[in-house]
Amino acid sequence: MNQYVKQYQKTTVETASNEKILIMLYDGAIQFLNKAKIALNEKNYEQSHNNLMGAQRILEEFINTIDKEPNPELANNLINLYEYFITRLVQANIKHEIGPVDEVLKFLKDLKSTWEQAISIAQKERAELISKARNINIDEDSYDSDEDDGDDEDDDE
Repeated sequence: MNQYVKQYQKTTVETASNEKILIMLYDGAIQFLNKAKIALNEKNYEQSHNNLMGAQRILEEFINTIDKEPNPELANNLINLYEYFITRLVQANIKHEIGPVDEVLKFLKDLKSTWEQAISIAQKERAELISKARNINIDEDSYDSDEDDGDDEDDDE
């Protein structure tokens, strides 16, 4: 890969929102698993191992970055799910089986889709709140201007 592509990728990650990084990581894990499946079919176990490990590292990153504070039960459920995925990928790696890879791949695609929907909803809600806040500020400015006009009249008398 040439240096310009590497620099572009680095800049993309460094400037991406947390939501975008999450989706990029899901894409990366899905790519690793698709490559692992191809390698397993070709009986290229070194390549399948490398790709399965790449997906496992992403899953471990998900576990390490889960914020337990807002909802500990949900956080623990996600941690358990990601740990299950890792276990299944270890099994796939040891036994050279595609079945566990397919299982994790399906779940990751579903989770990615769910996150994309949640992010979209959150962005819309955020935009609505910002719009409402701007309208409130405009209304307050208008109200303040009206009050000032009234005060000026009182001062003239």
